Amino acid sequence: MTIPTKTLSALLQRTTITDHEEVLRACNASLKASRNDLETQYIKFIALLKLDRYDDALRVLGESGDILIQRAGVERAYALYKVGELEEAKKVARGIEDQRGARHVEAQASYRSEDFANAAVLYKELAGSQAAEEGEESDLRINSGATDAQLEWTKQGELVQKKKPGREDLEAFETAYNAACGSIARGELGQGEVLLKRAKDLCNALDEFTEQEKTAELLPISVQQLYVLSKLGKTEEAERLASDISLQEIPDLYTRQIAQNNKLAATPTISNPYLSHRLFHSTETLPKTDNLFKLQAERMQQNGLALDLLASKSNGVIKTTTSLLSESSPITSAHMNNLSVLNAAAHAQSQLTKLGLKQILPLLEKRPKDVGLTMTIIQLYVLTNNHGSAVTILESLIKHLSDSVIPADQDVLFAPGLVALQVSLYTQQGRRSQIKTVLAKAASYWRHRSKPPTSLLQTSGLSLLDSSNPDHQAIARDIFNTLHTQNSASKFATAGYVAAHALTSPEKVAAEADSLTPVPRLIAGIDVVALEDAGVPSLPSATTTTSRKRLLNEKPKPDKKRARKSKLPKDYDPSKTPDPERWLPLRDRSTYRPKGRKGRQKAAEKTQGGVSNEKTAEGKSTGTDGVIKAAEKGGGQGKGKKKKGKK
Repeated sequence: MTIPTKTLSALLQRTTITDHEEVLRACNASLKASRNDLETQYIKFIALLKLDRYDDALRVLGESGDILIQRAGVERAYALYKVGELEEAKKVARGIEDQRGARHVEAQASYRSEDFANAAVLYKELAGSQAAEEGEESDLRINSGATDAQLEWTKQGELVQKKKPGREDLEAFETAYNAACGSIARGELGQGEVLLKRAKDLCNALDEFTEQEKTAELLPISVQQLYVLSKLGKTEEAERLASDISLQEIPDLYTRQIAQNNKLAATPTISNPYLSHRLFHSTETLPKTDNLFKLQAERMQQNGLALDLLASKSNGVIKTTTSLLSESSPITSAHMNNLSVLNAAAHAQSQLTKLGLKQILPLLEKRPKDVGLTMTIIQLYVLTNNHGSAVTILESLIKHLSDSVIPADQDVLFAPGLVALQVSLYTQQGRRSQIKTVLAKAASYWRHRSKPPTSLLQTSGLSLLDSSNPDHQAIARDIFNTLHTQNSASKFATAGYVAAHALTSPEKVAAEADSLTPVPRLIAGIDVVALEDAGVPSLPSATTTTSRKRLLNEKPKPDKKRARKSKLPKDYDPSKTPDPERWLPLRDRSTYRPKGRKGRQKAAEKTQGGVSNEKTAEGKSTGTDGVIKAAEKGGGQGKGKKKKGKK
């Protein structure tokens, strides 16, 4: 006897079963009798979600039809999020209105897809409305803190409203850990170290956690703490902490891979690069649902390529980086420029100075707009104290970017880092007029952008205020007008605004001038007379030119006599009589003794300066004596045995 399908479905709804496998078996038995029972299919779908079988749950939902898909919208979005279909999960959750669960799923999917700005907005909306369940407020605080930390890491810190941790952030180890991550991302490593210690203490103090659960929560904190200690230069503490971290105890592959990287980075010197290379690549491949964030993946890729170089795998580095660089145009991305540096290092076989430049310079002909490659060459020239060639290379890059018709290249041309490099090199050469021209062009370009770099505008405005060029002064006025409009509370912007208009229209800035600190208060306690007597220090210019004109009250200095170099030999002794034959050639001197027997015989036959041998001369003239002597010498019988020659 079989139970009717409707009766079984109603029974399952009224029954409380904690064993989801049992629920799943009951649903399968019911669906054999009636495959189109939507209620049983929905219960089976939920049971599969409870069992973390998200792929099977989505398959069941897809086979059930549109009616069940519409009914289980939030659950479907959650299942899509868990299988890594983040964009589809956001789309489904966004289509569900007036449900807090859908907003939570959308926020989580936005966080994992690195849409941190949208996640921050959603969490702010959820925190502003009344919580639906107990404990939701705590979860929102934790997730909001994690989102703010990611915004700081991705250079979107202007979207973070809470910069300093509050008292409520120090009450739970999760919020303390997130606050520490935010501080580390802002470069506040000291505060981050303190907050990480606080997170550890709070986690250890929990009574509801078992020792195994505490270990699982403490290991990620230790991995982050290892990074902070390495950045702070606390090598000994970092090494001790690295030895305490056991990779086998980390259940999460994501955290395990980062821990392996941080342990290798904490080692001050790599004694065996091949072993480090093997350990780095020994971690398992991460699944799609647990991938690293983009920033982390980029750092891991750079570290892997650096270890490849240390392990003498230059050809592999060249192949990998060349492939990646060929797909990108000139950009200011730190990751792509780091890949350019690694590519150059692989070509140069990690050689510096002239040996490295010889291998790298030909690459610039193929990639003339490669910012990272250009920076590498400039750095090598600076290391060899060749600032002139460094400026030439930089100006070549600027010319290629200026001639480009691609709009994105103009952003690279006036990037704050590139402008700062120009100013630095020109300062080394004392080219002040070029510095003001560069800053004026950069400020004119960025003033009309929606998000101009404030630091660049401040530096440009301050420099152009001192210029005697009316056009530069006009640009400075426009810069400080923009800065003062954006942030009227900024003392720097207000002071620059007043200084820019003080000469042309002082009545326009009278109110702003009164709001600034009075000059007598600023110079209180300063001895002006002593400062004037001491003089104003100035940096020495690299190309200072001194006037050759003599001052009116200056006395003519006597000409300095150049000391002539002595032409006497080093062993000259004035007490000894010079050799009278010193002007004759060496062979004609009486003291000449030629080397060897034949040489002495020839020297004796010479008649210059001596008595001639008349017989020899007569014999040579008649030809008789010479022939007889030659015949006598030609016989072999009158001779004894030949002497052995020198071996």
